Amino acid sequence: MEESDQSLAARSRAGDRGAFEILVRRTGRVVFARLYLDTGNPHEAEDLTQETFLVACRNIHRLEDPAAFRSWILSIARTVHLDAIKRNGRKKRGSPKQSEAMAEVADGSPSPPEHVEQTEQRQNVITALRQLPEDYQRPLSLRYLAGSDYETISRELGLTNGSLRGLLHRGLAMLREKMKP
Repeated sequence: MEESDQSLAARSRAGDRGAFEILVRRTGRVVFARLYLDTGNPHEAEDLTQETFLVACRNIHRLEDPAAFRSWILSIARTVHLDAIKRNGRKKRGSPKQSEAMAEVADGSPSPPEHVEQTEQRQNVITALRQLPEDYQRPLSLRYLAGSDYETISRELGLTNGSLRGLLHRGLAMLREKMKP
């Protein structure tokens, strides 16, 4: 039988690293999906997800209510994201010599017009997703941004398989409607 998040959080508070690792595996996709929805950038969301769990690991002893682990980790993610926004606002631009050297490095990424189109399309989808009610944002984010399977999403959100499928179906219909030109 699977151990509850509450008992894993309590064990983590007591110093059990293995219990914390299980919590990371269980909640990683939720945190990533939330941060991806907030940032619109998968690479930044991955970095912020890792930073969120580092902060949580260092501060797990401060978790007062083990039953509230998920809301606690999501509030840490929100704080980490806000800190990143502040930090990025203070960054200074690299020297021109650095920029010129970086421009000469070849990569296998799409051409600039393709990249712009993909980025624009991704931003349009995320903007439309943000406009949906929260009941639809979370399942859609977990399914299509974080790549979670139905069983994981059902467990994460406490939904039956039928309820989840209904939310995803209605949410996709709403998203398509918002995306129409």
